[in-house]
Amino acid sequence: MILAGRRVIVTGSTRGLGRAFALATSAEGAQVVVNGRDAAGVAALVTQVRDCGGEAVGVTGSVADDAVAQALVGACVERYGGVDVVINNAGIVRDRTLLNMTTEEFDEVVAVNLRGTWSVCRHAAQVMKVAGGGLFLQVISGSAFIGSFGQTNYAASKAGVLGMMYAWSYELQRYNIRTNALWPVAQTDMTEGVIARHLSADGSGRTAEDLGFGRPEQIAQAAVYLCSDAAAGLSNQIILFNGRKLTTFTHIQESASQVRESWSPAEIGRALAGAAEPVYSFRG
Repeated sequence: MILAGRRVIVTGSTRGLGRAFALATSAEGAQVVVNGRDAAGVAALVTQVRDCGGEAVGVTGSVADDAVAQALVGACVERYGGVDVVINNAGIVRDRTLLNMTTEEFDEVVAVNLRGTWSVCRHAAQVMKVAGGGLFLQVISGSAFIGSFGQTNYAASKAGVLGMMYAWSYELQRYNIRTNALWPVAQTDMTEGVIARHLSADGSGRTAEDLGFGRPEQIAQAAVYLCSDAAAGLSNQIILFNGRKLTTFTHIQESASQVRESWSPAEIGRALAGAAEPVYSFRG
């Protein structure tokens, strides 16, 4: 068991990817703290982990509430004696275009996806600092890079998580606290609409896996590895996984540059000629 004795918090873990992460890490020996807003779902997952021979404790509530974030860390310390890994999986969507989105819809998504990640990590970092290290595994989305129609709030929240990851790589390195990002391409309740639209338009009888969407239990294998000692050399990395395709990403870098002592608008225009292509576009 490659995670034997590892103390792992998985936020948003009563269904989909979070549930798969909790079950897979537990199966490899981790002691897990699971979380969700549905008390019955949290209790059911704790029971399932224990029935499979694992160790689990549950904390009900939204990570948008800082008291819940603190309780997650407190439960892990009280039950297992510390925190080794936080998998920040909790996330919601409130899809609407910019012209129709309300302030409440924007704030609700950012509160869970971005501030919730910050809150849990803030409390966990205090414990990890004293213990001598740990890992934050951020679950991100392609929306952070290329956006997605109707997801201003979601894209902003996931891009913000990446920004925090880069900041923490500077701040927390001295304490041996690492952070990596997992970009899962998976079949979940968040992606089922997208998958259905693609399959309907395609009409060829292909499956979700044919489109490149893996099952949560497949994606969870990447999380297991990234939480293990074998991945101790990885930090500040973005890793995409869909169950079959594993991809690492180069950090943003210059594509072209020119240097002048001074610039006129016309000179800037000539230098940018041909730069109408998007900075980044996704081709599956």
